[in-house]
Formats: sequence, structure tokens, C-alpha cells
Amino acid sequence: MSAPARGIETVELPELPSLTRLYAGAAAAAARLMIAKRDGARRLPRARHHVAAVRPELERLTAYQHLVGEPARDVLPAGYLHTLAFPVAMSVMAREDFPLPLLGMVHVRNRIEYREPVAYDDELEITAWTENLAGHRAGTLVDVVAEVRRAGGGEPVWRGVSTNIAKGVFLPGVDKALANGEREDFRPPLQTALWRLGAETGREYAAVSGDYNPIHLSSLSAKALGMRRSIAHGMYSASRALAEVGTQKGDAFAWDVKFEAAVFLPARVSLNIADSVDAEGAWERSEFVGWNPKSGRRHFVGSVSRLG
Repeated sequence: MSAPARGIETVELPELPSLTRLYAGAAAAAARLMIAKRDGARRLPRARHHVAAVRPELERLTAYQHLVGEPARDVLPAGYLHTLAFPVAMSVMAREDFPLPLLGMVHVRNRIEYREPVAYDDELEITAWTENLAGHRAGTLVDVVAEVRRAGGGEPVWRGVSTNIAKGVFLPGVDKALANGEREDFRPPLQTALWRLGAETGREYAAVSGDYNPIHLSSLSAKALGMRRSIAHGMYSASRALAEVGTQKGDAFAWDVKFEAAVFLPARVSLNIADSVDAEGAWERSEFVGWNPKSGRRHFVGSVSRLG
């Protein structure tokens, strides 16, 4: 692993953290944290969390591939690598010096570079940290960065930046100038696929990803956190759209997705994928969008493009 900048602490974790324990701890500490985080300007932790010697679980990998529609291959899907990195990223946000409440955080964008194919039997190491605390008209934004390397160091083979918003949380001293502009008009394009998602979709993805955030598990637990019903994981939708792009994307690509409107379960989601090719007719880029076929409201929009 490359050395962090001066003044940045590296926290060595003995194993991948348990997301269930992180969520339980966040719930227990929520009231205390909200009181403590009201006072004074806030900064992000000057720390990186690192886990060495991570090996994918073949059974969980197979279940993930089946759930999102990825082919059964020895190369790990980009979305599965996200599930490996996610607990390390969450452990940074669960720190006492992290200025935003972990529970209720909403994922608004993900940018991933899958630079080299990773095999299921590769030993990996994962590093995560937070950056870019910024104001938004609806709350406060933060980027959570995770990098995956082969054990022993070297350049990252996978890098993900997840932008999250703590809605309704406005920290003193955090500039709101970076608030997003108005949402662009959307007219649904030709539907190329239709997903039918049952009420159990959130629990199914939790089982393969380890992400047991209560907003995804049941209407009862989602309502306790202000949602009218349980919602699908954003990365379930993004990973399923990535699988729909198919094997033409190869094993090195950039994957970008913005999440706009929650998918309340059960649901139907319309999907459109449009491919672009270069002058020689080789695949270069796919753009995808998912929306509610009844209301026409856009759920997510993204792209997959060739690297190198």
C-alpha cells in the first residue's frame, strides 16, 4: 500500500468489519452523536482504514452473480468488489470523529474504475477513507473512497468513489456553494428491459452484499428511518444494469451511476441501454437509465466506458 499523506493515520483492521455490528453500533450511538455533532465546524477523519489478506468467498460470489445476472466466471464482477470494499468504507463512517450520522445516509452517486481483472482466488487488500465534505441544499455530501489492490501492494486494480448525503444535516462551517442545480427534464426512452422486483429484493441483496441497512429490509424498519416503504439498494440496481450491458465491456472499464429517486419495493423498473462504438465498430461505451414505468420518474442514470 502506498504511504498516506503526512498527518494521515493508517488504521489496520484485523479482518473485514461486520456491517451488522456497524449498523447496530450506529443505532445505539445515534442520539449521542447528533448532539455532539451540532457544535462547531466539522472536519473529516484524517485516517485511512486498511485490511490485508482479503479473500472472496466463492459461495457468496456465486449467489451474487446469480442475483444480479452476472455470468458465472472466475473474474470478480465490479459490483462484487464494491461489496468487499464497502465494510471497510463503512468502518470509517462509523468512527466517533466522523461528523455525519451513519444511519439514514443516502447514496447519490458511484464512480468506479475496474482497472485489471481480479480472479476469485486472488488475495486482496482494501483501503478506505473519506474526503470532500460539501454542502448541499438538502443536507451534507461526503465522498467515501475505497481502493482494492492485490496483496503486497502495487497500484489499485479497482477504485470506487461513493458520494453520500446526510439529508437534513447542515454542519456549521461547511460551505453550501456546491449545491446541485435543478434536475434536468427526463423523457423516458424506448424500454429495452423490464425488471419486476419483489418486496424481498432488499433482503436478497443484503444476503450477498452484507449490507443490512434497515431501510432495505422491510417496510417496518424503513418507516422507522423515515421511508414510506423499504427501498432497493442503489448498488443492486447499478450492478444489475452493469450486468445487462454484458461481456462486451471487457474486464477494464469505468462505471458511473447517479441515483435520483428511490425504488420503493415491490416495484417495476424500466431500463434502456444504448451502446456506442468507435470508428472500427468496437464497443466503446454504454449508457443506461432506469425509471418508473407508471410515473415516468427516473430512478438512476449511468454509463460504462472502455478504459485504456
